[in-house]
Formats: sequence, structure tokens, C-alpha cells
Amino acid sequence: MKNLISDIKSLELETLKNLKRSKASNTLRAYKSDYKDFSTFCVKNGFNALPSEPKILALYITHLSKTSKFSTLKRRLASISVIHKMKGHYIDTKHPLIIENLSGIKRTKGTNQIGKKPILINDLKLIINALDQSNEKYTRKLRDKTIILIGFSGGFRRSELISIEREDIEFVSEGVKIFIKRSKTDQSGEGMMKAIPYFDNEEYCPVKHLKLWITQSNIKNNKIFDISDKSVALIIKKYANLAGLDGHRYAGHSLRSGFATSTAESGAEERNIMAMTGHKTTQMIRRYIKEANLFKNNALNKIKI
Repeated sequence: MKNLISDIKSLELETLKNLKRSKASNTLRAYKSDYKDFSTFCVKNGFNALPSEPKILALYITHLSKTSKFSTLKRRLASISVIHKMKGHYIDTKHPLIIENLSGIKRTKGTNQIGKKPILINDLKLIINALDQSNEKYTRKLRDKTIILIGFSGGFRRSELISIEREDIEFVSEGVKIFIKRSKTDQSGEGMMKAIPYFDNEEYCPVKHLKLWITQSNIKNNKIFDISDKSVALIIKKYANLAGLDGHRYAGHSLRSGFATSTAESGAEERNIMAMTGHKTTQMIRRYIKEANLFKNNALNKIKI
């Protein structure tokens, strides 16, 4: 009997480890952060946070809707559900109380999201020119310039960008191939290859600057950019401000959305954009294409005044 109990405990521990391994570390941190907010709400109001029940979640969502975007409500529900699973509990986030509450909130608030601005081609040039003229040391300039150019041209997420290692990079005659071991939509770790060609204009060429950075930097831990994902956002804001842009309106995602919007504006096909960004569905890509075509396919272009 003791052996049986010991075996069960061992299986429970291994199961818990598997559940944790199924999620990237950044994702787990986000789940825990979301759950902490829910837990605080429960403590303040005398509710049980774990295990919880649909009625409490419905109240929490109503409370949250006063100050948060609709997308935040859905993300919080997902986080609470995952934490419950990891702790061996189940909660029905599809319960009518929750779904109908969300539907009512959606009708009241709408689902429109005002995200950070994409860095488009003209923005990119302004930012790079401001960076070149800044008072930063040469090595810092080279690193930051490489981060921005590679991040934009590869449609990288911040987490992907800071995870690139020297062994993931292969320079070829056409440009550079960068292997992404794992990303937000690739939790199983199959990986994907991004190919970035040489640019005609060397001043903005990501391949040239990546080569130069690897040659001149003292990479000690095999990571090409030894910084945090938050630092990527701060770098972008900093040089956007120096370029005379509103830094508050840009973030790390601005590189990725800028790539998608700019390539869509230039006529790139959905599948080719998705091959670079790693998007699994066309929903977000079509949002970028719609944004890119606001003036290109505008009905007012047919009017001559």
C-alpha cells in the first residue's frame, strides 16, 4: 500500500511538471500575474479563489470590465482556467453565467482594440537615422540598430528576438537564415526558419548589421542580444522619441506589426507574410492588410476634385 501511495504521488508530481512544461516560461508568468489579480479580488470580497466557481468568475469579469479591454477579460479567464488545471481543479469557463455576461459586456463596450502603432518604412528610417545621430557609444548603437532592423525585417516577437543564439544563425549568399526554436504559437518546440535577404540600401540592411554585430560584440553566453524583452520595447520608445515620434505609441510589437503592415502594403500575399511571422490563422494578418489598404483602396481615390 505504501508503495502504491508513493507511486501515485510520483505520478502526480510528474503530471504537474508536464503541465508546466507544456507552457513557455513567459506564458506561465503571464498566467500567474493574471491569476494574482483574480486572487486579490477574491480576498477583498471574501470569496474562494481556488477552487472557484462560475458565479465568482462572472462577478470578477463584471468588475474588470469597468477598466479593462474586452481582450483582457478573455485572457484572464484563460489564465484562471490554466491555474486551476495546474492545481488539480476544474472550472467551467464556458458556463452560461460567464458566456452571457461576456456577451452583454461585448455589446456595451465593443471589442475594438487600440494597439501600439506599427513601425512603417518611413518610421523605420526616421528611427534608424535618429539612432545614428544619437550620443550613444558605437557598440550600443550597433546593437540597438541590429535589434531594430532584424526585429522589423523578420517580423519577430520580442521573446523570439532575445532568444536568438549564434548556433541559430546561418549566413548564405542570399542573406541570413535564423532558426526560431520556440515561439508563442509553437509551444511544442517544432521551430521555424526565417529567411532575411540582403537589402540594396546597406544603411538599413539587417543582414549586414547582424554580421557586423556578431563580429564586433563580445558574446559570452551564446545569445546574440543579451537583454530582456522589456528592453526591446524601451529601445524602440527611446529612438522613436529621438526621431520626433511619440514613443508612448510604440512598443516591441511595433516591429512585428510594422513588418506585416508594410509588406501587405507592398502587395505581399497572406501566406508569405504568415510564413515569416509564424501566424497560424489569417485573422490577424487580414487586420494588417485592412490597415495597409485604408488609403490604397479608398473609394475617394476615384473622385477628382
